[in-house]
Amino acid sequence: MNLSTRQMRAFLHVARIGNFTRAAEQAHITQAGLSILVREMEKQLGCRLFDRTTRVVSLTPEGRRLLPVVERLVTDLDDVAAELGAAGDASRRTLRIAATPLVSSHLLPQVFTTFRAAHPQVSLRLFDADLRDVEAMVTAGDADMGLGFFFKAAVGLERTPVGRFQLMRVAPCEDGEAPPPIGTAPWSALRAAELVGLPPGNPIQKVIDQHLATIGRADAQRPAFNFFGTLISMIEAGFGTAVMPTFALAACRRHRVRTDVLVKPKVGLDFYRIAKRGAHETEAIQAFIATLEKALPALSR
Repeated sequence: MNLSTRQMRAFLHVARIGNFTRAAEQAHITQAGLSILVREMEKQLGCRLFDRTTRVVSLTPEGRRLLPVVERLVTDLDDVAAELGAAGDASRRTLRIAATPLVSSHLLPQVFTTFRAAHPQVSLRLFDADLRDVEAMVTAGDADMGLGFFFKAAVGLERTPVGRFQLMRVAPCEDGEAPPPIGTAPWSALRAAELVGLPPGNPIQKVIDQHLATIGRADAQRPAFNFFGTLISMIEAGFGTAVMPTFALAACRRHRVRTDVLVKPKVGLDFYRIAKRGAHETEAIQAFIATLEKALPALSR
């Protein structure tokens, strides 16, 4: 026996209305089609479900016994389908984003504000984590996208550039000096500077060290800090000068430090979005990426 939901719904329509013509109208099928579904059901069960006369259609004892069972099955199926549909709608309206700490604290708040004003129906969830944890969350499906400086794509992930930042010098201000607007400085200006930076194994620091090496300043023994926020605070306190991408400008403006884009040469780093390979890109994701790409240039100058 393999009863279909169409057969069970046809049975319920006839049982409730007691007339094949009106039941067919309510089910939005032809009377012949409804009759076929009921006959197929009776054939599979091996019994008549309705007594049919020219005026009335009534349930047989077998039909009356079957009715509450079919009502319960169809009701349970409809309830579960509605719950699953609601859960699916909620997941499509929720956008989960994982990003590194400085991106989370200084770039994304402004982007989130702009996006929520234009898309109030979408709920945003932000997870701040280090680069490896961002990749792990996207790989596991716990985040819809990750944001950061990913110099190569991890297995199972796709990366797409969404912005580009220049490398800049961040130095302490002189006593009593107000932080000036962002300027420019050649790499050679770092020759005599007391440098601090990120750990030597950090991918961004590796790029920075390649360029510092050209002026004789690649030194793995210099003081290092794991997070840009800590590094900027240490610079403000007078512990040295560092090189970092201009995506840290928003954080720098909260401290008494001076910033200068490094030139001769001018070095840019791509800022990436990562996503699980083959994952469906929802309208919410597409809208958020468009908002992010539009906002990033203004946040890097």
